[in-house]
Amino acid sequence: MATSLDDLVKRIRDLPSLSTVVVELLSTMEQEDIDVHVLGDKIALDQSLTAKTLRLANSSFYGMSSKVTTIHQAISVLGFHSIRTLVTACAVTGSFPASTSGGVNFQAFWRHSVATAVCAKLLAVHLKLNPDTAFTAGLLHDIGTLVLATRFPTEYAAMLAYRKEHDCYVIEAERAVIGIDHAMAGAALAAYWKFPAAMQEAVANHHQLDSAGTPTLPLLINAANVFAHALDLSGEEDDLVPPLSQALWVSLALSEADCAKLFRDSESTFVDMCQILVS
Repeated sequence: MATSLDDLVKRIRDLPSLSTVVVELLSTMEQEDIDVHVLGDKIALDQSLTAKTLRLANSSFYGMSSKVTTIHQAISVLGFHSIRTLVTACAVTGSFPASTSGGVNFQAFWRHSVATAVCAKLLAVHLKLNPDTAFTAGLLHDIGTLVLATRFPTEYAAMLAYRKEHDCYVIEAERAVIGIDHAMAGAALAAYWKFPAAMQEAVANHHQLDSAGTPTLPLLINAANVFAHALDLSGEEDDLVPPLSQALWVSLALSEADCAKLFRDSESTFVDMCQILVS
């Protein structure tokens, strides 16, 4: 029997809520008047979150000449927006322990998510969109996969068998077997976790292929997801690269040199990010 959206929402409510400081950080993505000092103090109270965030801040991804040792120092050197992105990344990747992965190759899942996040951040600079929002949306674009796998383990196992038998994309197998795909599940979780509206939309629509024009966050995440699959960084043997529509390719306006740089930079920064986020 197909899963209903009501079922999905009920089971999402069983998931742990994000910590109050992370919810507060996410809400500031759409605010202009932010007391950075107060938020820095709140982040610093969570020692494990702080430790992971500082490791990321000191990674070669940010190329700093001197080491930062406190959250306030990291905010002053890298800026509040970057630190907010890193704290959110650390909190969300810690919300689904590997022990509850329900048939998902946990390491491959997060490797692909990090690759998409890195591609999204670099693409955002090219498209003049917010790189920090793009990174977070890229990291979380497939989060619905973990919702389906951990909340509906029996149906998810049947979906994996269907996918193997039919050699199709995961999203096609999800719709055929579960009745709900990971983009829908991710959008429901993003709403429950009170993500900003633009990020909810990006998670919900990252497989939409029929629209293009002025680049938006969902279009950017769609492209970053395709590029991350094409770079084959997840380590999955049967990974399939989704199609990139002609219209989207035109709206990206990437030259051959742009593409070469995007792929090179994505691969080089991906390794550092994985060592910290995919533990």
